[in-house]
Amino acid sequence: MTDVIMPQLGESIAEGTITKWLKKSGDKVERDEPLLEISTDKVDSEIPSPVSGVLSEIKVQEGETVSINTVIAVITSDTAGDPTITTDPVRTTEPVETVIVNPPSNVGTDRQINLRSSPLVRKMALEHDVDISKISGTGRGNRVRKQDVMDYLELRTETEVQNWKIATQAENTDLPSNDREDLDVDVELMSPMRKSIAEHMLVSRKTSAHVTTVFEADASIVVTMVQQHKGLFKRDGVRITYTPFFVRVVAGALRSFPILNASLDGERIIYHKDINIGVAVALEGGLIVPVVRKADEKSFLGLARSINDVSERARSKKLLPEEVLGGTFTITNPGVFGGLFGTPIINQPQVAILGVGGIHKRPVVVNDGIAVRSMLYLALSFDHRLIDGAVADQFMADVKKRIETWNEKIL
Repeated sequence: MTDVIMPQLGESIAEGTITKWLKKSGDKVERDEPLLEISTDKVDSEIPSPVSGVLSEIKVQEGETVSINTVIAVITSDTAGDPTITTDPVRTTEPVETVIVNPPSNVGTDRQINLRSSPLVRKMALEHDVDISKISGTGRGNRVRKQDVMDYLELRTETEVQNWKIATQAENTDLPSNDREDLDVDVELMSPMRKSIAEHMLVSRKTSAHVTTVFEADASIVVTMVQQHKGLFKRDGVRITYTPFFVRVVAGALRSFPILNASLDGERIIYHKDINIGVAVALEGGLIVPVVRKADEKSFLGLARSINDVSERARSKKLLPEEVLGGTFTITNPGVFGGLFGTPIINQPQVAILGVGGIHKRPVVVNDGIAVRSMLYLALSFDHRLIDGAVADQFMADVKKRIETWNEKIL
């Protein structure tokens, strides 16, 4: 008999949420066969079976959050051997997180006293102006978990809504239609991934002064390069797309405009020496941004391999927590779904994000004549607290020029 343990997917992660069991009680499983999906503060992961056998008992159900090292299931092994073998929890490493020593002036210092929480939870509490000392922790040793903070915020929101309803009713004003109890609706809880996305988007909008500038670029050379080299890249086991071209030109432009590769820490500007570009990957029910580290130092083929690798493992939920950390700039591509362009929200604590629109053939003026070219829109959202509009436009002009005059050999 083998215990299946809630793994520790990163040193600062103390718990995980079971989002989906891929097998049910009584099913046969093979060693390393996908067994369940787990969501943590950092990443969603697919967990393989530690042994071959029969899943004889599921101890923790979908949607439940438990501490690491908790027994979540039992597998009765078909193989001979010690029946009391227990698998070791999976352990990975992640970069050390920095705790803000000097909180904003409007944040009480008492919330720095309760350290029975992860750096992520403390940061989340600071961003939402929540005093951790007032939250009852449900983790081991009364540790305050991310879910505890989210429950507190939800309760606070519900209280505010109830107060609004009371005030509205007192004024004899009809409540909005979505507050009526006779509506025919379906209700479901947000997934852990959707909660995380919602939280990060709201925090980003409250943190950065968002401004978006849009440029149009002629991508005809890039389109031709992709068409000409598809077969050669496929022979090397790499699927060539437009993404490595955009990562390549952005990495070059960031070298010329390092302010867009920076981040803000209060009144301090942090200039990152490494160019670590996050590439947004759409998943069923959400989005994740794996990071290509030192993107400017890779060859084009190496860049294409890296992007293929992290994108595929993101979709199969095999990313490690550290692979979504440390990004200094993000690229998102709504164009793959047909969008002309979007106005993306900055991925904190970064100060800019580039949205790549769809590539479409259309008539344009070239040398005073009409020509059909492969055109696209590029939308840069930037933090106006740090980046002036002139600098943002200069950066975009550099990106546009690099796309339109591409002359690098890709093999």
